[in-house]
Formats: sequence, C-alpha cells, structure tokens
Amino acid sequence: MTSKTPPFTATKPVTRALRGNFFDIKGVASAPEEIESQARYIEDGMMLLSGGEILWLGSREEGERALMNLSYPVPLDDYRDKLLVPGFIDTHIHYPQTEMIGAYGEQLLEWLNNYTFPAEAQYHDLDYANKMSKFFINQLLNNGTTTALVFGTVHPQSVDALFTVAAALNMRLIAGKVMMDQNAPEEVLETPEESERDTRTLIDRWHNHKRLSYALTPRFVPTSSPALLEKVRLLKQQHPDIYLQTHLSENVDEISWVKALYPEHKGYLDVYHDYELTGARCVFAHCVHIHEQEWDCLRDTDSSIAFCPTSNLFLGSGLFDIGTSWQKQVRLGMGTDVGAGTSFSMLQTLGEAYKVGQLQKYRLSAFEAFYHATLGGARSLHLDEKLGNFEAGKEADIVVLDPNATALQQLRAGNCKTLAEKLFVLMTLGDDRNVFQTIVDGKVVYSRTESVRA
Repeated sequence: MTSKTPPFTATKPVTRALRGNFFDIKGVASAPEEIESQARYIEDGMMLLSGGEILWLGSREEGERALMNLSYPVPLDDYRDKLLVPGFIDTHIHYPQTEMIGAYGEQLLEWLNNYTFPAEAQYHDLDYANKMSKFFINQLLNNGTTTALVFGTVHPQSVDALFTVAAALNMRLIAGKVMMDQNAPEEVLETPEESERDTRTLIDRWHNHKRLSYALTPRFVPTSSPALLEKVRLLKQQHPDIYLQTHLSENVDEISWVKALYPEHKGYLDVYHDYELTGARCVFAHCVHIHEQEWDCLRDTDSSIAFCPTSNLFLGSGLFDIGTSWQKQVRLGMGTDVGAGTSFSMLQTLGEAYKVGQLQKYRLSAFEAFYHATLGGARSLHLDEKLGNFEAGKEADIVVLDPNATALQQLRAGNCKTLAEKLFVLMTLGDDRNVFQTIVDGKVVYSRTESVRA
C-alpha cells in the first residue's frame, strides 16, 4: 500500500525531517468500502517539514536525496521502528469533567446532577481552571490528541484558562463556555443576557486567534429556555464562521423531557433546527435515538455527529448506528466524551466503537476506524483542508505510535500478516502507552521518554 510521490521541490525552508513508517487516509470517502483504496502506508519513509507545515512525504531514499541537495543542515528525527499517523481529532469532550471520570452507577440525568454539576461549579475560580486546563491538555497530548472540540463550564474563566494553555502550544482547539439558564443548580446557571454578554467577550478575545476557534455551547435543550436559544441564534447569525456544539438524543428519558418542555416541536432536533442551530460547523454529540427525519435534517443542513462509544456504553445510553451515518451521508467524527467517556485514548475509543458495531452486525474495519479519528474527524469539523492526513501544505500535527509498547502487543504483532491486522490490534489492545511522541505545529509537545508538558 505504498504510493509514488513527486520528487521534492523546495518552496519553503526545510526545518525538520522525520524518518519512520507513515500511515494516513489520503482522501475523503463517501462509503466505508472506499477507505482502503485511499489508505497510504509508506514503510521506512521520510517527511519534510517547514515549521508547522508538511512540505513533502515520500520514500526515505528520495528524502535523503532532497536533503543532500539543500545548502543547509536539517535536523533528522529517526522513528524507523515507529508508526506515524495524523494527530487524533476528538470531536466531543468536557474538560471540567476530567476529575470525575469513572463516576459510578448512574444514567445521564442522574449522573449530571450527582457528579457533573458539582464538579463544574468549581470553575468560577480562575486559578482552579488554570490548573485543570493544564492537566486536561496534557492528557490530550499524552494520548495523541492534537485537535479537540471542548466544552467548558458556564463560567467564562473556564474558557479563558483553556484557550490560554492551548495558545501557548499553538494547538488547534475549538471550545466554548456552556450556556444554560434552567433545570440545573443555581451555581451553574446564568441569565440569557449574561450568557450573551460573556459569550460575545470570549468570541472577540479568542475566535480565530492563532489556531483557536470558538464554539457556541448550549449544553442541551433541557437546560435552554426559549430566550436563551434566541440568544444563541442571534450570535450564530452574527458570526457565520463560528462553531456550535451541543447534545442530541443521548438518552430516552432526556428525549421525553425535551418533548415535555417543547411540546409544539416535532422532535428533539426540531428544537435546534427551529432556532436555526443546525448547519455547517454544528456538531451534535451522541444521536443514539434519532429517527429518519432527523437523519435527513442533519444531512440536508450539513450538520455533523460526534460518535461517543465509551460514554454511550458507560451511561447505558444505547448504540449509535454507524451504518446509517454512511447511508445518510452525515459527517461523522469520534468523541471520547470524558468524563462520561472512560478514556482520553482515541485508540481505546476506536476499540469500543468496534464493539458497538459488532452488537449491530456492523463490521468496523481498522481503516475506517482510523479514518473517523483523523481525516473523517477533520471533515466533521470542516477542517479537512488543514488537518487529517499528510498531504503537502497541511498542518504538522502528528502522533508517533509505538505498536509494540507492551509484551502482549509484541507477542501479538508476531502473528500479524497485514497492515489492517496490525492497525486493528493497535486499536483493540492500544492505549496511552503506545503514544511515543505527540507533535503539534511541528514541535514535540509530549514525549514518553522526556518531560515535555503544557
């Protein structure tokens, strides 16, 4: 599964060369069976970078010839026993829930009241938000996640802290403060007017600053009054390039609650759609219990879904229908959904996605799984022109994986005959131990063997 690459022509200074085994998905797919033909594997290849940009990827021999023709020395990082893949993209995660991950014994609504809201109430304290933002970003990087769509809390300082840490790394991050004004404890509520004011300030400060983007973040319909949804609609209209993230049809009791709160609407998604909160760069997490008309609305509005398998299993919410997402041509990315999700690891998340598929007789291949975590995830965020594979001109966000990080993986690797099998073993037995280094904007920001921290 190698591919021929044009010889390197210097258009920008080469600042770094990487040698190793490279895997990515070269192009967007409209069906799962198309993905394998787009898969690219270069054994003992070389990548040339110019700062945070990928200049070229090809064979080691061609890369060495290109370096010899330059009039200046270029540092070379040798990863010849490692696998380099595009940085993982997490399309749904709550950073304030990091500290209560693995909370026992509840389904969604009880879990929010007993664990989530008390944890999020602490983020009125900027010092606390700063400390937890650094911890959170380090967890992402330790697990090879280089881009994420992130929920803060209702407190604007939660987002200020998170963006400050990400900006220092020039990390591509999308985030927003939660907007909610009803059906939650007082310490995590706001008025619609406060929500609009604080959100505007954050948009002005952070949206399109460096590699950062802002996401309007109404938590979900039950915590959103009509007045608040009107504010969200207004902000979205005034900022057409902004993101929106929220939850949709995660839990059957949640859906019943929405029906009781908004009886005049045809369904859960119809509430968002009526307030013009569907469309490009609108990402709906979960979508476990959506009906055909809602699938069609997501497709027709070019909205996206974040599939969160570990969370859906942990809270007993249900099984997401991967096959229908392809049939309906709805953009799809993967989400860890920490803290209902039980791991920051995209490898573990892909392993659980495979099991969700198995329970519905859907065979999720390793190629498809890695597609959803890289180029497919980038496409779900309308970032596939910037991220998701190793095409020249794209941003240099890379994960260096050690496929043999454990004795069991070393044993199993000896029986693998194909690339697909090796990738499948990596996503079913893999975790943060397999992440050797994480590269953001062309710089090593995490190394398993060195102390590199946000």
